[in-house]
Amino acid sequence: PLVLAFRNGAPVRLQDLGQVLDDVQDNKSAAWYNGSRSIILAIQRQPGANTVDVAARVRTVMASLRDLLPASVNLQLRFDRSDSILAGLADVRFTLFLTLALVVLVIFLFLRNLSATVIPSLALPFSIVGTFAVMYALDYSLDNLSMMALTLCVGFVVDDAIVMLENIVRHMEKGTPPLQAAFDGSREVGFTILSMTLSLAAVFIPVLFMGGIVGRLFHEFAVTIGAAILVSGVVSLTLTPMLCSRFLKASHEAQHGRFYQASERVYERVLHAYEDSLGWVMERRPAALVLSAAILLGTVVLFVVVPKGFLPSEDSSQIFGTTETVQGTSFDDLVQHQQQVMAILQQDPSVDGAMSFLGGGQINQGRLFLQLKPRSQRSKSVDELIRYYNPRLAGIPGIQVFLQNPPPIRIGGRLSKSQYQFTLQSPDIQALYQNAQQLQAKMAALPGLVNVTTDMQISSPQATVAINRDRAAALGVTAEQVENALYDAYGSGQISTIYTPTNQYWVVMELLPQYQQDLSALSLLYIRSKTGTLVPLASLATITSTVGPLTVNHAGQLPSVTVSFDLKPGVSIGTAVTDVQRVARQTLPSSITTSFSGTAQAFQSSQSGLLLLLVLAVFVIYMVLGILYESFIHPLTILSALPFAGFGALLTLLIFRVDLSVYAFVGIIMLVGLVKKNGIMMIDFALEAQRAEGKSAHDAILQACSIRFRPIMMTTMAALMGTLPIALGVGQGSESRRPLGIAVVGGLAFSQFITLYVTPVIYTYLDEVQHWLGRRAVRRVVAGERPAPEAAPAD
Repeated sequence: PLVLAFRNGAPVRLQDLGQVLDDVQDNKSAAWYNGSRSIILAIQRQPGANTVDVAARVRTVMASLRDLLPASVNLQLRFDRSDSILAGLADVRFTLFLTLALVVLVIFLFLRNLSATVIPSLALPFSIVGTFAVMYALDYSLDNLSMMALTLCVGFVVDDAIVMLENIVRHMEKGTPPLQAAFDGSREVGFTILSMTLSLAAVFIPVLFMGGIVGRLFHEFAVTIGAAILVSGVVSLTLTPMLCSRFLKASHEAQHGRFYQASERVYERVLHAYEDSLGWVMERRPAALVLSAAILLGTVVLFVVVPKGFLPSEDSSQIFGTTETVQGTSFDDLVQHQQQVMAILQQDPSVDGAMSFLGGGQINQGRLFLQLKPRSQRSKSVDELIRYYNPRLAGIPGIQVFLQNPPPIRIGGRLSKSQYQFTLQSPDIQALYQNAQQLQAKMAALPGLVNVTTDMQISSPQATVAINRDRAAALGVTAEQVENALYDAYGSGQISTIYTPTNQYWVVMELLPQYQQDLSALSLLYIRSKTGTLVPLASLATITSTVGPLTVNHAGQLPSVTVSFDLKPGVSIGTAVTDVQRVARQTLPSSITTSFSGTAQAFQSSQSGLLLLLVLAVFVIYMVLGILYESFIHPLTILSALPFAGFGALLTLLIFRVDLSVYAFVGIIMLVGLVKKNGIMMIDFALEAQRAEGKSAHDAILQACSIRFRPIMMTTMAALMGTLPIALGVGQGSESRRPLGIAVVGGLAFSQFITLYVTPVIYTYLDEVQHWLGRRAVRRVVAGERPAPEAAPAD
């Protein structure tokens, strides 16, 4: 036993003054896994590192560590982010192959020729392989977004090949030899394909220069899809004509089977019905123009009405939670309450593993993490399980539980008890606390919000030691000595280190636990004065029990309070943000500044950024088309289909009760590039008919619509079938892909029908405008060149 001193000839040993315990440094933190005490080690990858690669190497290291640990220690990997990533990639791969099959089926149903079907289908692997080469050169990883980009590409990278193939087949059906048909057909639609490819790729140029979360999220997506489009354009202009000249065989109707002849008669009837209905519409052009204006107005109305969202909630088979007891709760009581919560959660058969940990943060708070079984093995989604757990956990007295479905992307902000955050700041801390409580109460009354709480804890029990400085000075005690005595008693200060051959141990001095929980023990503390006498703390200080803030949070160097909240099912973040801002304006004085943080702040930033992105995409396409056509009129005809696509996309989102999220908005931006293909195919042939055959705009556009009806239907159906599996939303992470697919499918389906009739009407109107501008310019030139009249002779 260690001897500290000798008094009256007798040794004073350490064991005479206190208890020596072999314990942990901090006994106010603990962790459990499935009810057993555990140590939880979290491993975070470095920025830029590949998650799947890091996880694989961690598994390898763990396998070697198991051999070094005692048999009583069980080392398990309980959470692996790479599992969900690999599952998501597997589902996207399945969607990719399903999309490929559907697109090939569409081509076959329209051409009903096996060799003709194979030729545009070959554009798919060539385009995807070429895109992989670009991704490899740019050091991109194959993640969910890049795989989604490749899946979307399947639907429209074949468009160029379809247009080329269909035109060559049309020439061959007239009796032209395959080689000559390949030359003639490619010459006719070469500029059309160039216009379609460049204008579609141009849609994604603004995305490359976007900042914020949208730019970071969709930069690789835009590059991947843009590369696939450009590669498919090259393949369609080179490989497709060559394959057609070598493998397509001229055939006559008599050589076709009954299926071909029957389906061809059906197609002819549909074509004649379209020609008749188009003629009827062209006779009523003003009505069609009024309908277009009404749809444009309806698009604006729908944009205001459709709920705005940010990132859709995904089922990642995980639930995070925060627990909170009454301020001043002891650690032992917190442990008891936490175990009651975990006992209820672990009974649910949907839970595969449950982790719980206390300490490291607020002294009255804990954390929990649930690893759920795969979605196919449970009947409820993560959000449904949270709604199922909440009322059962609310019945536990003395503790509040806040469960969250982890967002797909965690964006800044504080670690809060709810997902969305609203921060208040003020230099006047008393006014800040008072108004924060009022705002919390009013936000809790909003119908769309739940779990409204704050990080403000201002009622924590405290002991105040007020030193009588005059008396302390008379007794020879300084304020610093009082502070050191309190720290030695309650601060767990390290006073020494014991070194062994294999380890080192801190020596920590503190009061025995029974004295740490008794406020009256403060009066038993003694402080050695300058003269060496022991002075009781009670003789020079007043000890009172009070309440005060547990912590004072700051943001931007100002005291702050963060109010966090979750959304009720069916409520969009856009609606919630508007309601919170309205309540804040009504409640808070001007001296308190407010701002959203984290996900809510990113949502606000994305709204203005996405609108700007849409405007820039339209502008870039107009510039590209204007350069290609050397006209500022014809691009307007092509872009006239955009409101129809926007109306269809927004209406579909509203019908299916899907928020206009970032993914859905990207789908609308994609529509800007997709729907103008129909107009390009119509207008190219109409302009050629006007130049080569001298036809009027009316006759030229009617002929163009009739000739290009089949490739328009084929490209649109291919794009629809390519996007339909994404819209159906199946598999891991499909919740994020589904809004994009719904927007694209709805926009394509609606605009497909409308543009077949409205685009010819707008073409004829704009042709009249162009002629009027031309005649006006000629009159100005003639007037400028006319000589001035001679002066009359003088009398």
